[in-house]
Amino acid sequence: MCHPVVENLYPHTGWVEIDPDVLWVQFVAVIKESVKAAGIEMNQIVGLGISTQRATFITWDKKTGNHFHNFISWQDLRAIELVKSWNSSLIMKLIHSSCRVLHFFTRSKRYLAASLFTFTTQQVSLRLAWVLQNLSEVQKAVEEDNCCFGTVDTWLLHKLTKGSEFATDFSNASTTGLFDPYEMCWSGLVTSLLSIPLSLLPPVKDTSHHFGSVDEEIFGVPIPIVALVADQQSAMFGECCFQVGDVKLTMGTGTFLDINTGNSPQQTVGGFYPLIGWKIGQEIVCLAEGNAGDAGTAVKWAQQLDLFTDADETEKMAKSLEDSEGVYFVPSFSGLQAPLNDPCACASFMGLKPSTSKYHLVRAILESIAFRNKQLYELMQKEIHIPVRKIRADGGVCKNSFVMQMTSDLINESIDRPVHVDMSCLGAASLAGLAVGFWTDKEELKQLRQSEMVFKPQKKWQEYEMSMENWVKAVKRSMNWYNKT
Repeated sequence: MCHPVVENLYPHTGWVEIDPDVLWVQFVAVIKESVKAAGIEMNQIVGLGISTQRATFITWDKKTGNHFHNFISWQDLRAIELVKSWNSSLIMKLIHSSCRVLHFFTRSKRYLAASLFTFTTQQVSLRLAWVLQNLSEVQKAVEEDNCCFGTVDTWLLHKLTKGSEFATDFSNASTTGLFDPYEMCWSGLVTSLLSIPLSLLPPVKDTSHHFGSVDEEIFGVPIPIVALVADQQSAMFGECCFQVGDVKLTMGTGTFLDINTGNSPQQTVGGFYPLIGWKIGQEIVCLAEGNAGDAGTAVKWAQQLDLFTDADETEKMAKSLEDSEGVYFVPSFSGLQAPLNDPCACASFMGLKPSTSKYHLVRAILESIAFRNKQLYELMQKEIHIPVRKIRADGGVCKNSFVMQMTSDLINESIDRPVHVDMSCLGAASLAGLAVGFWTDKEELKQLRQSEMVFKPQKKWQEYEMSMENWVKAVKRSMNWYNKT
């Protein structure tokens, strides 16, 4: 079961929050509606799998269960100054240089990873450090050992079990920036650097695991919670990307490009992060992930400006033109991630003319999503030395055939779009089904996946080269916009 879509709150410039009370009410309502729509009774449900947004967190009072603040979203930029000062700090320079030396002598990938490690605003780490530094109520609770930290999955588990369970899984833990994927535990180094007490953090369990049961009062029956999984890893599982070199391209709110790297984490210089995909018993699957913060957000923003009434129209609008007539859009409402890694970049249109129509603007927005896909794909090929086996797309934006075809042309690869594009839901259901024996193995899941369309390259990438160069020029001019210095 996926969590519902809850509106973000923007209390200050750059702050992005979610109201936990609204999330909880909608979460319960969505489960009840889904069960009703399926024409079954609550007592027929043998297990619940929960897929959630990652790196969005909250802290709460251990005794009362009351939260100290709203969820702080993965898109939130309140820790931007902390990120900049830590990344340029003497301590980080010392860690990088000493780890380079250790890597030279030991050839250990773990030291190589540490020598490349930098903080980002998307990780929980410095946003949590910000909370611990700025919210006196949280500081007091930490001193009294009365504070719990959790990402969305941990908090939902806590609420569903009326406070009796406190845990997370490896996929969610590995996206916080507080987890060591080489040692498969919370990172003593990062937590001590940032003065985050390990006592705040939940125990980390397998992705398929019996996490306890839903309190009977909530749905009338106790339902076993048998899978917790982060949304991108869940989509990877739902897409059946089970083999090394399988690639998933999710275009939802943001774009997430993931490659299965087998049982070893892969760290890169340019911003592909090593994550745990899932751990089921002895099986550990690692992913390398790069992302762009804005895809669906850019389309939704354009809709709110009344450039169109329904996102489905955008494909026709873009296809009705030969090109965007020299108009370029930089999709950077939440900064630019890999390979540019600039949280201070601004979103912008460039090349506007008196003849520019809303059709040109819409086409420029869609093109920018495809250009970002190419940037991420090129970076992955350059830095992760694993041959790509297949590419599967999912997420709301992948329904747009203009973006899909242009991405296929740009990267010169076939991209498979499934019948059902909400893969994180399917992944959670698959993991839960395996946990309770509804399906016996992954082979059965592969039989269930249905492909709706395969996009094959139709144009040579050289045909886009000129406009991509101009787009890159626009991106460069948008960078460092919000920097105070």
